[in-house]
Amino acid sequence: MSSPYIKKSNESVSTDIVWHNSTVTHEDRVALKGQKPVILWFTGLSGSGKSTVANAVESKLLQMDKHSYLLDGDNVRHGLNKDLGFSDIDRVENIRRIGEVAKLFVDAGNIVLTAFISPFVSDRQQVRELVSEGEFLEVFVDTPLEVCEARDPKGLYKKARAGEIKHFTGIDSEYQAPVNPEIHLRTADLSIEACADFVVAELEKKGYLQLGEHA
Repeated sequence: MSSPYIKKSNESVSTDIVWHNSTVTHEDRVALKGQKPVILWFTGLSGSGKSTVANAVESKLLQMDKHSYLLDGDNVRHGLNKDLGFSDIDRVENIRRIGEVAKLFVDAGNIVLTAFISPFVSDRQQVRELVSEGEFLEVFVDTPLEVCEARDPKGLYKKARAGEIKHFTGIDSEYQAPVNPEIHLRTADLSIEACADFVVAELEKKGYLQLGEHA
């Protein structure tokens, strides 16, 4: 299935916008932080553990004196994306905006963690293409639907099954699983701590936590 993205009219887009280059460069910011910036894109069903694992990873990065920031799906919808619903089109726009924000964090030299269902392959690929090669790692939080539904921490599956919530991923809206994620977490078999340790170990192995190594 291709992305349901519908290109909007460009009638309101100004042609008088010019990119402004800042004196402080991306390389300057990277050197200051002493790490290789990257987007850790956590994707998975609701209840899979995305936010919980991402939080645990960020805590471990903080203990290592690494510069990071976590963008959580629910939190972003309280502000930046509070005007969006959960139709396929709104989901696409939600991810597009987050991708642009994540790109800015990468430009600042940070390790940015994003925890979003982000159900469409094409939209995750679109974010990957916003940054340079090696600056996007897809983290598939792979948890079976039945496990997510049994957890149901927010009671959303129950509401979706009752028809109280429409366009709910995994119930009446499709989730397209990653085909070849850089990091694959099976949370039904691993603890949160083990998942976080695995992600940090992968970052170390791939050279993101210290400059001079190769990813």
